[in-house]
Amino acid sequence: MSQLSAARYGKDNVRVLKVWRDPNDPKRQEVIELTVCALLEGQIEESYTQADNSPIVPTDTVKNTIYVHAKQNDVWPIEQYAASLANHFVTRYPHIHAAHIDIIQHRWSRYNVEGKPHPHSFLRDGQEVRLVSVSKKDDGSPFQIKSGLKDLTVLKSTGSMFYGYHLCEYTTLKPTKDRILSTDIDACWTWTPSKVATLGQVKQLAKEGVFDNAYNGARHITLETFALENSASVQATMYNMSTAILKEFSQIDTVSYSLPNKHYFEIDLSWHKGLQNTGKDAEVYAPQSNPNGLIKSTVSRATARL
Repeated sequence: MSQLSAARYGKDNVRVLKVWRDPNDPKRQEVIELTVCALLEGQIEESYTQADNSPIVPTDTVKNTIYVHAKQNDVWPIEQYAASLANHFVTRYPHIHAAHIDIIQHRWSRYNVEGKPHPHSFLRDGQEVRLVSVSKKDDGSPFQIKSGLKDLTVLKSTGSMFYGYHLCEYTTLKPTKDRILSTDIDACWTWTPSKVATLGQVKQLAKEGVFDNAYNGARHITLETFALENSASVQATMYNMSTAILKEFSQIDTVSYSLPNKHYFEIDLSWHKGLQNTGKDAEVYAPQSNPNGLIKSTVSRATARL
């Protein structure tokens, strides 16, 4: 005997670009490019177990809904757009009990022409993306919203140490008080459920700029801490980043980081006429694609102890 334990379906990789035109200056525009995934859960078992398609809202309908909502609603910030989509699916279809929306916002930045920002020209600013993941049930429970950023690649050529670690018979790594530190930043933060319980609350936070401020602030804190801190380890630095974000934004419950430690190895060139390129003389390094360290953490607000 077998039974269906879990099921969800929908449309993935729906690409959307929206243009906003300033009513006071038609030449000034904004653009936002998104990749959207929308998955639905509910009373859909028959479509799996009995080949009965009657409960299926077609994935093409899901795709069309994404486009229509992008036209009829504000897609800035993506937290508000994702919440609007999730709310639509659980209120429009009685047999759909949960919706899960994941949005990737690709980074387009306005660039300067003749010494000033051009009103409607943009460049792709690296591989970094802004993220949101929203889940909504039809039982009246709050939205679950997780925001973040990913693929923000950073490197500093000094200001990082690593020593005093555990030693055993398998240890070959040499301690250092000066090394290259590089990583691809993958960070996310969860919003306090009571602050995003309803679509009205989400829209109010969006109107007040809270979601954008948190994204910009978390990005700034991450970059500034990375640059200024004489890092004892990736672990210590990511904890300090998380703590600073929680201190700055009271509506955030937890902050998580996943940071690969991308290695750059010194190259011994002494074989060539005694050329010194190690230790304090190191200038030329060999970037390593793999293996790499991978360090993860989640930092939450401390609960009061009785």
